[in-house]
Amino acid sequence: MIQRLRVRYAKRGRMRFTSQRDISRAVERAVRRAGIPVAFSAGFTPHPKISYLGAAPTGVASEAEYLELGLTRACDPEQVRADLDAALPAGLDALDAVVAPAGTSLADRLQASAWRVRLDGVHPDAAEQAVAAFLAAERVEVERLTKKGRRRFDARAAVAVCELDRGASKTADGPSAILRMVVRHVDHAVRPDDVLAGLRQVADLAPPSPPLVTRLAQGPLDEGTGELADPLDPDRDAAVPSPGDDAEAADGAVPQRPAGTGSVDVVSARR
Repeated sequence: MIQRLRVRYAKRGRMRFTSQRDISRAVERAVRRAGIPVAFSAGFTPHPKISYLGAAPTGVASEAEYLELGLTRACDPEQVRADLDAALPAGLDALDAVVAPAGTSLADRLQASAWRVRLDGVHPDAAEQAVAAFLAAERVEVERLTKKGRRRFDARAAVAVCELDRGASKTADGPSAILRMVVRHVDHAVRPDDVLAGLRQVADLAPPSPPLVTRLAQGPLDEGTGELADPLDPDRDAAVPSPGDDAEAADGAVPQRPAGTGSVDVVSARR
């Protein structure tokens, strides 16, 4: 393996109902169709070196899913992103790509997720009161069925930010409440549906229809502001050559795109 690329992709529309296993198959087919020189593992059943980090649950849309590609030769990250995006099915969109510097871990940077949760049929005032009760609680234990059986855990401790978005309060069919939350990635992964279970527990908030959940971002969490930084920014910064790196650039180093803005503003009531 010569090069490792980190790719941010989106899961939109009907693709939110696709399982992670089917998404990985779609990505592998797209890599083959695009002619991307992916490396393969050794052994009797070689597999393409594609790894996924922090995948969103089935049924949840996302603007911030991440994967890593191991390549057999150095490629322009933007060209790989464009080729992959063109080969992916509708609803899966490759949004960004950077070279992963050796010895770095993207998983360590994915400390929290920012979520948008739309609750149709819920009046914003009721949602706001439920959020206030949830944030005021020291501990909110919820139960979820896992592969190892039913587990009880504290949903409150993982929530760094939770707020009502007053920008959109109704739909054509009635009232609607939109919540924005930042949830830390802890040992017992707390998902938006766990937070909703906590809201039902402390304030009897029960939406009449399934919530529409979208992950807006993943990344390092600033505990003071509640903001998430772009987890790919350190890779972009590492790829910017210093004045003494001209010789390396002349030897074929792949240039990177400039860094983005780097944060998602989700500041509100914090623990």
